[in-house]
Amino acid sequence: MKKIALIIFGITTIAVACNNNEQPKHEKKDSAAMQSDVPQSIDIRIVDNTKDPACGMPLTAGIGDTVSYNGKKFGFCSKECKEQFLKNPAQLVSAAALKK
Repeated sequence: MKKIALIIFGITTIAVACNNNEQPKHEKKDSAAMQSDVPQSIDIRIVDNTKDPACGMPLTAGIGDTVSYNGKKFGFCSKECKEQFLKNPAQLVSAAALKK
């Protein structure tokens, strides 16, 4: 008897789910609004390093922030990496891959 009740419950659940033909409604955003939500990347040509000195990520993936230190401009993938760099820049500068 329990098996029959479970089968009927399963079939009823599937039937109800299949009859729900409502499609999710997606809001259309104009391209100007979408572009303003995306942070603009900084051009890699303005920095003196090729890798983020804090995490080691290649800056070709994008630069989220920069800082000047000892006459060099360093790029970072994120604000968090920049903050980590500022805690001990001398140590991280030695590990940074500088452009020649």
